Amino acid sequence: MSQSAAKSLTEVPHRGLITVAIMLATVMQVLDTTIANVALPSMVGDLGASQDTINWVLTSYIVAAAIMTPLTGWMSDRFGRKELFLVSVVGFTIMSMLCGVAWSLETMVLFRVLQGLFGAAIVPLSQTFLLDINPKERHGQAMALWGAGIMVGPIIGPTLGGWLTESFNWRWVFFINLPVGIVAFLGSAAYLPAVAKRLRGFDFFGFAMLSLGVGALQLMLDRGGEVDWFSAVEIWIELGLAITGFWVFAVHMAMSENTFLDPKIFTDRNFVTGLVFIFVIGVILLASLALLPPMLARIYGYPTITTGLVMAPRGVGTMISMLLVGRLVRMVDNRYLVVAGLILTALSLYYMTGFTPQMDAFLIVSTGVVQGLGLGLVFVPLSTVAFATLAPQYRTDAASLFSLVRNIGSSIGISIVTVLLTRNVQINHAELSANITPFNPNLMALSPGAVAGNPTALSQVDGLVNIQALMISYIDDFKLMMVVSLCAIPLALLLRKPKGQATAGAAPAAHMD
Repeated sequence: MSQSAAKSLTEVPHRGLITVAIMLATVMQVLDTTIANVALPSMVGDLGASQDTINWVLTSYIVAAAIMTPLTGWMSDRFGRKELFLVSVVGFTIMSMLCGVAWSLETMVLFRVLQGLFGAAIVPLSQTFLLDINPKERHGQAMALWGAGIMVGPIIGPTLGGWLTESFNWRWVFFINLPVGIVAFLGSAAYLPAVAKRLRGFDFFGFAMLSLGVGALQLMLDRGGEVDWFSAVEIWIELGLAITGFWVFAVHMAMSENTFLDPKIFTDRNFVTGLVFIFVIGVILLASLALLPPMLARIYGYPTITTGLVMAPRGVGTMISMLLVGRLVRMVDNRYLVVAGLILTALSLYYMTGFTPQMDAFLIVSTGVVQGLGLGLVFVPLSTVAFATLAPQYRTDAASLFSLVRNIGSSIGISIVTVLLTRNVQINHAELSANITPFNPNLMALSPGAVAGNPTALSQVDGLVNIQALMISYIDDFKLMMVVSLCAIPLALLLRKPKGQATAGAAPAAHMD
């Protein structure tokens, strides 16, 4: 996009209404990454699925969205950014309704694939529009609002999904998208500015190789836990395909002209560092969200609604942080904010390593608020700095990569903590059980019946061992995420403070100090 086009976009009227419309669409799409999780058990009977096959409802959506996301930049240039956004919102809403009326597992998976394909472009396009319709001095506030939707959506998704499933039916998890989609479409159609189309050749080979790599990786990460990872031939095949796809794509992009992604994007150090950071944020954000609900249910016996209420302050902390940092980015060096956010995140994870099976909800709530504040401090300045020195014509491609890397980080983080949790539970259980013998004086004092071989007493002791082994395993995962947060801090040294907004065709280095 030319400099004059970028300038005209910053002067569009109805900026507030445009922001509301595109944020409604963004929250709708982000919610669907987690809102259906809690409804899976209810779907099993209605769709004639098993506990193993019902997971394809999630896998199909994730893989389809991952493959389609990198295509956003080319499609927006070829068909028009506004037109693509409107089609994406309409398609996503229609597919949501079809998911709600699905009559079998096969139809549900088909509709979820189409829902993922239509929804993939919504998040990167919304980020691009917010950057385009706001002048540079308001980019921090725009990214704060965008980040609030991106980060709070996954947090409230399970709570909203659980309430809809318990109060109405699992189908309402998808039906709820209809009014949101209609309002988002009408607002976008009425006020969203049109952007000139740009003829751009399609690199089919590059797209095919990137899709192969992304699709195989997402499939491997999602299926690994079900088939015991590398003990299954399927996982080795998917790993080989992922490595092959990424390698061939990288070589093709480096040695060919008119490639699917312009290699100049990766010459911007801020953007590349931002990709690394957003990968880490993806790992921490959704990995912790994947751990806490089952922990609260298995150890503390919380129902779904209570779990949502306990985790809600985490989203409140994130929103407060983003509202504050939206103003701070204009007064404080963004790099300092990123470091402060990572320190707060690591501090919250450190306190989470002190969780015990006997504690009340206060520590869970307080650490959630601190972690929400920390992640908000990182996300907004990171989103601002990553695009500050990038030429405007690269924004859509860059935004699609930004979303793709965040999603891949989330998938990898969830897979790692889930695998470690499962295996550490077995290890911890074996180590704790080794001390449960008739000759242990503590056991004799606490449970004489267990020493005497009473089945009821032995079952109670085994239950206590299971809870302790599970709690230790969760703590080990929290320690790992704390280390990841601390290791990411030195990356802030690679970020450069932008002196001015990059212009089309200008070298990004010219705008950095």
